[in-house]
Amino acid sequence: MEQRDLLLITPPFTQLNTPYPATAYIKGFLNTKDVSAFQMDLGIEVILALFSKDGMESMFDLAFDNERITSPNSQRIYALQEQYLQVLDPVISFLQGHNHTLARQICSHNYLPRASRFEQLDDMEWAFGNMGMQDKAKHLATLYLEDLSDFIKECVDENFGFSRYAERLGMSANSFNEISEHLESVLTPIDQITLDILEKRILEIQPKLVCLSVPFPGNLYSSLRCGQFIKKNYPHIKIAFGGGFANTELRSITDVRVFEFIDYISLDDGELPLELVVNDVIKSEEQRVFKRTFIVEKDKVVYKNNSTASDYKQSQVGTPDYSDLLLDQYISVIEIANPMHSLWSDGRWNKLTMAHGCYWGKCTFCDVSLDYIKLYEPVAAGILVDRMEQLIAQTGESGFHFVDEAAPPALMRALALEILKRKLSVTWWTNIRFEKNFTQDLCHLLKASGCIAVSGGLEVASDRLLKLIDKGVTVAQVAQVTRNLTESGIMVHAYLMYGYPTQTIQETVDSLEMVRQLFELGIIQSGFWHQFALTAHSPVGMNPEEFGITPKLNPISFANNDVQFDDPTGVEHEKFSHGLKKSLFNYMHGIGFELDLQDWFDFNIPQSEIYPHYIEDCLNQDAYRAPKPNHKLVWLGNAPLVGATTLINKGKEIAGLKLQFHNTSDWFIIELEESKADWLIHQLEQSMPSSSNTTTYGMMKKSFESNWEEFDSFWFSPAMEELKANGFLIL
Repeated sequence: MEQRDLLLITPPFTQLNTPYPATAYIKGFLNTKDVSAFQMDLGIEVILALFSKDGMESMFDLAFDNERITSPNSQRIYALQEQYLQVLDPVISFLQGHNHTLARQICSHNYLPRASRFEQLDDMEWAFGNMGMQDKAKHLATLYLEDLSDFIKECVDENFGFSRYAERLGMSANSFNEISEHLESVLTPIDQITLDILEKRILEIQPKLVCLSVPFPGNLYSSLRCGQFIKKNYPHIKIAFGGGFANTELRSITDVRVFEFIDYISLDDGELPLELVVNDVIKSEEQRVFKRTFIVEKDKVVYKNNSTASDYKQSQVGTPDYSDLLLDQYISVIEIANPMHSLWSDGRWNKLTMAHGCYWGKCTFCDVSLDYIKLYEPVAAGILVDRMEQLIAQTGESGFHFVDEAAPPALMRALALEILKRKLSVTWWTNIRFEKNFTQDLCHLLKASGCIAVSGGLEVASDRLLKLIDKGVTVAQVAQVTRNLTESGIMVHAYLMYGYPTQTIQETVDSLEMVRQLFELGIIQSGFWHQFALTAHSPVGMNPEEFGITPKLNPISFANNDVQFDDPTGVEHEKFSHGLKKSLFNYMHGIGFELDLQDWFDFNIPQSEIYPHYIEDCLNQDAYRAPKPNHKLVWLGNAPLVGATTLINKGKEIAGLKLQFHNTSDWFIIELEESKADWLIHQLEQSMPSSSNTTTYGMMKKSFESNWEEFDSFWFSPAMEELKANGFLIL
């Protein structure tokens, strides 16, 4: 393997099924600068080493030697260790997509050993009616791995978790003291596996600079362990730190001890800061120039932002590059039997961004003061689809997850039209705001281009709180948009929040009732409740008095993001957590709608004050909006088969044409007088995504009225209504 100047690392653990995209984005940028780099997802490599026959055998031995096998569950797993080890390698291979025929074995009752994770199966067996055999097998194999994970956590390393490691240490760590103590303690078995893999790679690559991208608190400990190991054993190698955790949490760092493990911490967009760090390491220039980077000078942490260069535009950063990553070895898992929920953990997705930042940028709980949200810059649809085509060629995968803060509807429309114009067959999903621009017709267009799902923040299903959050939507609007998406065949996941400042118990109960109705009507398929967290860089965090709360501020020398606070309502919001999550788990599987909300809680709650048919009434409101002259017309269908026919108009026979339209699942016929039929065929041709022309409602109206009268009566005629119901869209 050839030597490279840079080694880019995603530390353990982020995702099992697909690479976290940060290093791929950075490698794509470095390609444009001819900087040689190798990237690795240390997390998936550690998981594969751990969940191998040899790796797991050593976990069983360690647990026995440490005399920590005490609970009935861990005793059962230890007693069945032979059965666990026998099937481990085949199960991992199956979850990597290499061994499809094993699904039948996994679904048979006695192939997988079963411990406590399988106890929920008795309740959930009915849910498998909605899952194919491959998905059911993935779900069972996931429960089997979770049993082993529970064993490791209980008997070997209490900090272990599939998508995070020692996360508690990174959460709100205002001081470096506790992390420093852990880093001085003896290596854990997981640490040892991590560092063995890292050392092998360092010896192969011989990098001058190691870049650790740290997206979450759960990656912090492992990344510092890596830095500690490199500093001790390869002191000539420099270490840079960046990513989401640094951007949100390390903006106020003063503790010089952190720089015993790393040399640079860069904030916000990483392209220009990293380019300047590379210059500092490789060119060792006298004049040290940086962008948004912390270094140590004269035993003090210093923030350097002395470059006059501007950040790169989104069109200049290159296409993400996934080379070097073990793309065929990621593990697809299905934690619960819900097709929308599985998107995060099942399948390999190429990750792209439609727009930098958020076009809304007002939500009061969000870090809208930080550049990654504040600076909004969309990417042109043509460039986006070019990047999609390049990634398909590189990875062989045509699934895309657009990782936007909130994808803008206008850009989604342009992207969908460009995909259809190029006749690409892709599958994609993204995060949105449930705003009124997601009309029924836009949703049909998105679906036609390959959009299968969206996630979005409903947050608190209460109009008072939505206004306080400055979400810019109402519950009624959310209901209509989720209905439009669902009816188009696009699945919907809702982010839900409880414990927002001044939220009352009544509002929490009413919010749950709204959510119950949304699920019962089938217009939301999946969701997740988060307890509100006060962050230092959000409008609430920066102006707490406006929201009636009192923050408990600590001195900051290390991380600063989550802030504890006193809410004058005095509500213990955390006690609602179990009931909210339990009810949602049932709703996601289509059951429990008839139960009283009280049944989900083991303490008394007030009755909901929401009318039982509230959401239904929201959906029955007339959402029709008259087309405007500049509204774009798009025909998603094919050219019709044309035959002659005779029509009767006011007792007279006139020559007509019969237009037979076929789509993938059905067909329909419309009949028009010959001249109007010819005109309509031409209009449809002009409206196809592949057409070089743009047809608008105003242009169609003008063209019609230059030949005939009363366009409105034609626009609402049975023939046009049939077309509008079958893919003639007004956007």
